[in-house]
Amino acid sequence: MIQRKQYMNKLIKMKDEKIIRVITGIRRSGKSTLLLLFQDYLKENGVGEDQIISLNFEDMQYEPLLDYHKLYEYITAHLEPGKRIYVFLDEIQSVPMFQKVVDSLYIKDNVDVYITGSDAHLLSGDLATLLSGRYIEIKMLPLSFAEYYELKGASNPKDVFPSYYLNGAFPQAAAIADDEVRTDYIRGIYNTVLLKDIVARKKITDVELLESVSRFLFDNIGNIVSSQKIADSLTSYGRKTTSVTVENYLSALMDAYVLYKAPRYDIKGKQYLESLEKYYLADVSLRHIALGERNRDIGHILENIVFLELIRRGYTVQIGKVGEKEVDFIATSGDQKIYYQVAASVLDPATFKREFEPLRIIKDHYPKFVLTMDDFPVGDNGIRQMNIVDFLLES
Repeated sequence: MIQRKQYMNKLIKMKDEKIIRVITGIRRSGKSTLLLLFQDYLKENGVGEDQIISLNFEDMQYEPLLDYHKLYEYITAHLEPGKRIYVFLDEIQSVPMFQKVVDSLYIKDNVDVYITGSDAHLLSGDLATLLSGRYIEIKMLPLSFAEYYELKGASNPKDVFPSYYLNGAFPQAAAIADDEVRTDYIRGIYNTVLLKDIVARKKITDVELLESVSRFLFDNIGNIVSSQKIADSLTSYGRKTTSVTVENYLSALMDAYVLYKAPRYDIKGKQYLESLEKYYLADVSLRHIALGERNRDIGHILENIVFLELIRRGYTVQIGKVGEKEVDFIATSGDQKIYYQVAASVLDPATFKREFEPLRIIKDHYPKFVLTMDDFPVGDNGIRQMNIVDFLLES
């Protein structure tokens, strides 16, 4: 079992602090496993079984506790004066009005609360109002390449990388050796997220349209799009819709952590642009399920992988506009900024020029990288070329 050290270290640092830990992310990204790993850590460090309350609301045995009054009564019945209790509530969005339970537990002494959810509305509305300044969100993604490489246990990471970008990195899927079984497992995630997490929660009636919007976006990861462009494209294919409807479906896909949006930023004008964003998938395996055995478009898949890695590392990520040219990513953290271009290869002179030229135009002194699959990076004029696998494995 992969230890998910990045996320575990965050939980360990926050242990016994007066703060609610909220772990969010797409289904099957490892949230439930993370809670179990952390519970093992607690037990190894002197916490007794009687100090842990762990409830997973995908388990039918806890269905009676979907009433928030009964949930609160159940938990408080296990509290003891002077004894610290660790409460884990997995997929808590299944409990209507769960916010009241979490808020009531927060104000009690000696109670550590950990909740997970696969809906961004977990941190909106009433919960955000009740718990303002009281929680820290840990955004969880499927396996990084470093974690995937550790799981596979191969000697050469470059031998492992093709299976990573072809098959994706949902933790359980990564452990399945049989291609057909793994595909069926990922198809189950795709259907569950679309039909259970989006259609049911958002009360969407036109499921076929949702699937059409999803396929369009999955087919266009790394391309600049807008809700109007999507609506026009679908209408031209005979699937008439409006930009308002598309916008609603886009929001639903992001709320379920299926998609992540990268806004555009004008580097010279130093301002955000209000339209034409890029979208990236939480895991590239969903693209294969939605589109089938099409051209895998390795360039955009690599771009998707780099985007997710930058998010994992805590960066805020935008796509850059410099004059008429585009920079794939501007990664910022505090006063730190790094520019990235991503391409399968720049061995072709025309591709080399296309990828390096936008970075040459930028006159500041922040680091600039071109990430490729080439084995012999050359760089140019202070711009560093780096192999993507090396980038993904750097500490």
